[in-house]
Amino acid sequence: MKFVDEATIRVEAGKGGNGAVSFRREKYIPRGGPDGGDGGNGGSVFLVADSGLNTLVDFRHKRMHRAGSGQAGSGRNRTGRGAEDLYVPVPVGTRAFDIETEEQIGELLIHGQKLLVAQGGFHGIGNARFKSSTNRTPRQFTPGSEGEKRDLKLELILLADVGLLGMPNAGKSSFIRKVSSARPKVADYPFTTLYPNLGVVRVGDERSFVVADIPGVIEGAAEGAGLGIQFLKHLDRTRLLLHLVDMAPADAAVEPAKEVTLIARELERFSPELAARERWLVLNKIDLLPVDEFEARRDQLLQDLHWEGPVFAISALDGEGTQALVYALMEQLNAMCPAIQLETEIDEAATDEPWDPLKG
Repeated sequence: MKFVDEATIRVEAGKGGNGAVSFRREKYIPRGGPDGGDGGNGGSVFLVADSGLNTLVDFRHKRMHRAGSGQAGSGRNRTGRGAEDLYVPVPVGTRAFDIETEEQIGELLIHGQKLLVAQGGFHGIGNARFKSSTNRTPRQFTPGSEGEKRDLKLELILLADVGLLGMPNAGKSSFIRKVSSARPKVADYPFTTLYPNLGVVRVGDERSFVVADIPGVIEGAAEGAGLGIQFLKHLDRTRLLLHLVDMAPADAAVEPAKEVTLIARELERFSPELAARERWLVLNKIDLLPVDEFEARRDQLLQDLHWEGPVFAISALDGEGTQALVYALMEQLNAMCPAIQLETEIDEAATDEPWDPLKG
């Protein structure tokens, strides 16, 4: 299935049912009085996080999502039936924005979490509710209110612990294939990765973490060069970044230090907060170099960068050094704060009942 991380949809909540005007007229009851019932509430529209989804591609084909309207009230004080709420499943990690106001309505980070995006209309009131000692035969009623209507922009942000950075062909896809069960495309030409990939790295029976691989970043990405920086947003929720460097580039004129600096600069232009996140240097393709030549290139690179952070040397192709890196990542992640910090507290009332996909 094609990966799609943005979509626009329209949501329309249902209208509330009108109140009724009715009077009780029965034999042997000469003073029946008003008996018009209230209408039913209109259905609301909710987004619901579903861990079984990993793309917004379905919304390219179905953009309209409309809840039902409440029924009108009727005589004998009968209340109109309320409409059922509409639940729209979305991937975990989805953010919803109101296109008109550009405000973020909310985000869904936990399976089953619900987000109200369109409030259903309130029911109208029947004339029985207007009866009083001075108004014996009221003919007043109120119509049901209209439901909210909104155009939404949905944005999917992948949830991962570790994010991979690097130039095209730095070996990011090869690395994620080696350490996880993910199988992204690998080839000997640039921009092999066109869409983000997630891989679960298992360290023992009960320990694991998630790695996100995004398309390579090149100079001028902020202006749209290459694939631009549209996928850098998927690193927003990562806790640690791995910067993969090709130590044996096909073009001998390529300088690894300049490539590392270039990506760091593009990262800073995209998000200073993301650029300040902890970043480890991973020197890849050591299997293509003699040991002494690799050590010389490594020392020169670290000197040029004035690098003081962690450095690992690996071969993503044959797995050399990857196990030590994986264990170091697991230890560091365990020492850090919880994987996902929720920016807002989740309303317990909205998640205390399990979501039933059949109702949606």
